[in-house]
Amino acid sequence: MAEPDRQAAPDPEHIVTARRLLRTGLTGSLATVGADGAPYASFVGYATRPDGAPIFFFSGLSAHTRNLARDPRFSFLIAEPPKAEGDPMDCARLTLGGRIARSEEPRDRARYLGRHPKAELYAALPDFKVHVGTVDDIHFVGGFARARSLAVREVLLDLAGAEALLEAEEGIVAHMNGDHAEAVGLYATRLLGQPAGPWRMTGIDPLGADLRAENRTARLAFGRAITSPAEAREVLVALAKKARGSTA
Repeated sequence: MAEPDRQAAPDPEHIVTARRLLRTGLTGSLATVGADGAPYASFVGYATRPDGAPIFFFSGLSAHTRNLARDPRFSFLIAEPPKAEGDPMDCARLTLGGRIARSEEPRDRARYLGRHPKAELYAALPDFKVHVGTVDDIHFVGGFARARSLAVREVLLDLAGAEALLEAEEGIVAHMNGDHAEAVGLYATRLLGQPAGPWRMTGIDPLGADLRAENRTARLAFGRAITSPAEAREVLVALAKKARGSTA
């Protein structure tokens, strides 16, 4: 799908918000094409690959899975939760378009289950399979009358050169959750202003780490791109010191 012609440079804040929505969401509205050609909408959970591509875990019995087997095209809406007051249409939202295909990549399965641990209850059932979306089109709405298309390259990450970090991701996440759970909690509460809770890291990529506690999520931005486990350790230690109010 060709990207639309954009005359003006993108607003950097739009890109930041789009990336945050993509990384902090847990669920969204998936549109597929029904057997009769009509659109069919489903409410589904999702995770992301390190570059931001959406990962899904679908039952073969679901209507959207049958639809995708016939026609892999999809549209996926991620919306910011409405605030307690004000116009709910003023909330930001992000729509991804492209095609969905099955994935046998163990890292995709691990990323989804890391983000949605309760999915372990049905993960062993033979009809549940991991699917990944190839994103061709992104549309962002920052609120009422603030809509624009964004290039895929503006939202999804280029992971070239970060192979060592991706290879070590599972070990880094397990180490942080197992040996440095206090630091993960401080990232959320002191750096990101989140309520206290059983915070854990669910993924790490060149620009940040994804956190979750029950149904709350947060995105820990690094401030600079990293590409290796050594750089990950350096930035996570620095952020832990900042959270504790120490510069030593």
